[in-house]
Amino acid sequence: MRIHTHLIHAMATAVLAIGCTGVLAQGKFPDGPLKMIVPFAAGGGVDNAARLVAKQMQANLNVPIIVENRPGANGSIGGKAVQLAAPDGTQLLFSASTHVLAKYVMATPPYDPLADFSYVARVGEAPLLMVISPSLPPVKLKEVMEAVKAQPDRWTAGLPALGAASHLGTLMFAKNASATLTTAVYKGTAPALTDVAGGHAQILIDSIISLQGMAKSGKVKPIVVTSAKRSSVMPQVPTAVESGFPSFVTTSWYGIWAPKGTPDDRVQFLNKAANDAVRQLAKAGAFEPLGIEPITETVEEFKKFTASYVAESADLLKGAGFKPE
Repeated sequence: MRIHTHLIHAMATAVLAIGCTGVLAQGKFPDGPLKMIVPFAAGGGVDNAARLVAKQMQANLNVPIIVENRPGANGSIGGKAVQLAAPDGTQLLFSASTHVLAKYVMATPPYDPLADFSYVARVGEAPLLMVISPSLPPVKLKEVMEAVKAQPDRWTAGLPALGAASHLGTLMFAKNASATLTTAVYKGTAPALTDVAGGHAQILIDSIISLQGMAKSGKVKPIVVTSAKRSSVMPQVPTAVESGFPSFVTTSWYGIWAPKGTPDDRVQFLNKAANDAVRQLAKAGAFEPLGIEPITETVEEFKKFTASYVAESADLLKGAGFKPE
């Protein structure tokens, strides 16, 4: 009887030890710094959003989160660094919607953005603002569309980057206008905006945060925002929907990815950590100055959204006759 008692005690101790080990194993992540790679230059819209989310996640998790900028090659340099990182959840990619379109806008993409990464979380979206040169007469979206359709040779749209939300927004504008629109690719928003202000290009569609300074000062003329509802950044600017074009709705959005093969429990942990941070930042109004609408989604919801977004974007690019470069 005594032997049986010892055996029962031993088994109970073993079960308890196994249970504790499982808890400890889960509690060990993260047990050190996390790195969040931003594949664009410091100070831009993606970088600002990443640093805001990383700072809140760092406070919640009580571990350092280092934000590192690795710009270049349409965001693929930073993306490649995360793709090749150990799949342990300690290195993350914070990027914009551009990331998921790499194989549609690059002739030789260095990876498959849909298959070579683990989805973690989508954290927010931002409306685009359409502006035109201040000397041009149109003040409404329909007037701009009519002018472009009547004299397409007099209108050029600036593109800050291929495959970016600005590119897709421009294609969506042309589709709604049933017009052929000449485009010029620039190295970023700033030179494109300068040319539109100077009349060297006539149209620019890009994130509202990037354009709102020049728009508010009158150096470029704001026409519409592309979100479903007006933006708090420039509430006086109507939406394309209000202007009679319900299908002209598109936004830039931001997400977090991990290397392919990252354990699911860690992906789910990071998803919850990101969502918790977004909720806290939204409650504090921290996203408003950046013009970002916060989003909290499950990993599966993020996957489904991305599949739909890529399909729609691929159709726009194909319909415009775009060839990867």
